[in-house]
Amino acid sequence: MSQDRPKTPVLDRVNLPSDMKALNDRELSQLAAELRAETISAVSETGGHLGAGLGVVELTVALHAVFDAPRDKIIWDVGHQCYPHKILTGRRDRIRTLRAAGGLSGFTKRSESPYDPFGAGHSSTSISAALGFAMARELGGDPGDAVAVIGDGAMSAGMAFEALNNAGHLGKRLFVILNDNEMSIAPPTGALSSYLTRLYTEGPFHELKSIAKGAVGFLPEPLQEGARRAKEMLKGMAIGGTMFEELGFSYIGPVDGHDLDQLLALLRTLKSRATGPVLIHAITRKGKGYAPAEDAADRGHARAKFDVLTGEQAKAKSNAPSYTSVFARSLTRMAESDDRIVAVTAAMPDGTGLNLFAERFPRRCFDVGIAEQHAVTFSAGLAAGGLRPFCAIYSTFLQRGYDQVVHDVAIQRLPVRFAIDRAGLVGADGATHAGAFDIGFLSSLPGMVVMAAADEAELVHMVATAAAHDDGPIAFRFPRGEGTGVEMPERGRPLEIGKGRVVAEGGRVAILSFGTRLSEVMAAREALMARGITPTVADARFSKPLDRDLILRLAAGHEALITIEEGAIGGFGSHVAQLLAEEAVFDRGLKFRSMVLPDTFIDQNSPAAMYADAAMNAPDIEAKVLEVLGIARMTARA
Repeated sequence: MSQDRPKTPVLDRVNLPSDMKALNDRELSQLAAELRAETISAVSETGGHLGAGLGVVELTVALHAVFDAPRDKIIWDVGHQCYPHKILTGRRDRIRTLRAAGGLSGFTKRSESPYDPFGAGHSSTSISAALGFAMARELGGDPGDAVAVIGDGAMSAGMAFEALNNAGHLGKRLFVILNDNEMSIAPPTGALSSYLTRLYTEGPFHELKSIAKGAVGFLPEPLQEGARRAKEMLKGMAIGGTMFEELGFSYIGPVDGHDLDQLLALLRTLKSRATGPVLIHAITRKGKGYAPAEDAADRGHARAKFDVLTGEQAKAKSNAPSYTSVFARSLTRMAESDDRIVAVTAAMPDGTGLNLFAERFPRRCFDVGIAEQHAVTFSAGLAAGGLRPFCAIYSTFLQRGYDQVVHDVAIQRLPVRFAIDRAGLVGADGATHAGAFDIGFLSSLPGMVVMAAADEAELVHMVATAAAHDDGPIAFRFPRGEGTGVEMPERGRPLEIGKGRVVAEGGRVAILSFGTRLSEVMAAREALMARGITPTVADARFSKPLDRDLILRLAAGHEALITIEEGAIGGFGSHVAQLLAEEAVFDRGLKFRSMVLPDTFIDQNSPAAMYADAAMNAPDIEAKVLEVLGIARMTARA
């Protein structure tokens, strides 16, 4: 949207963090105000993660004013709060290319800038990475301090505590800033969130609780005498920060994460005096300084392009429902007649559509926080206890719980239903969020049933299939975005396990599709028919178990067979090839090709453009058919 851009006289003087060293504290405060305005302006034009960045503007200014990046390593957990950081680190001229083709990543990315020491996209990795940098420094590697900035939502993941425990044990100088904004993407759940809430709501001396544990020496000189008096007053009271101190950290806080003067004084003192691991507990507000974000339920977590004055988002209207909403509505309807159905998500109730399920069945919906490993094993326990759990997790996040899928679900043949959203290429979030690997890592597991919906109507049937399947684990995958607009069934009906369907009869070449490339296959078929070639098209529906009869029949009745899937090598096509090889079909001269995602990580773009890069759109399918039939490429459409 075209909007008047804010005037930023101080920010205009800052191209790199080193330029901030010439600014006094009053100018740094002005810089923070201008940085917030510039962030809002940029995201209004690009869309993206707004609230998280607005919540760390003062922290970003303070960190870059006090520390010496890139010598000092500032590591942003998840990375979606790094837009202000990017503006201050030589990328302001490109900030309006965020999440676009060839533009800046929406997350930190090592290849993009030396000021991004560690790439991210998933949560809870920052403390482990920062500890790695700190120990590399100790052992003669890159010099400088390591600072991890981690949100309270990310602190709900076990990996963060594994890193804290290890860091406390090693005892080396390391800074962890707990950016406590009272919420992650969704309102945080669990005991940790309640603990953090108590720290800053119980009593008027909350900001001095850590001082009572002996942290007086860390404070700027003018505050030390008052702190000593407060320490005496606080004797016998409950002490904040105990958990972190027991892990070996000096705990400082809670502090006001939007009070730049307080942050600057504290960070300067810590930088000059800290010798071991320090945790600074900063209270911030997600969406700070922009009312439409502060007032939103998700604090402006993810935004389309929007009007700065009103906050109104420019979202295109569609006649087709999203796959996510189709899944949520189907599951809710099934649960109305089956009280054994429960739903589990890992901090993504809105993203997975389970917020709709939770409204109808609040006692049967569980958001476990950013804890995918726990989500899977918790679901396994629910299944072992006689319920029918649907574990709804994005493909890219399910990777984090893979050991639990193998060890706790598959080996025990527990009927956990995995609803895998964001399958395939996802667009602006890029490689970190692409659902490229689940077909391969699930289809290799004994006893696992793996389905992919070709369209939104098929998804309704697959929800019903999963609900009815009690003989071991079952998974179904579906993409981000809107369906194809097909006619929707009144109710889902369970599919026969391991059976596909022929969509269109033809000859010479058969195309066996797994997932939503089916619409592109049908478009390619139309183009090929104009050339006198009429492929047979089939929808596999299942990657595990394979429809042996269908595949062998297609192989026997055609000179060529092509598979296509929205996943990496080693998935559906590989299983089909294994079957054909074992049945000696290749010995009889079948021409076989498998269209999969290329063996590379594909950068952000629109999904259609990403699939064009992957050579998996209708023209690419048409060209593959012509190639396998030995028809010259020059006759293919341009």
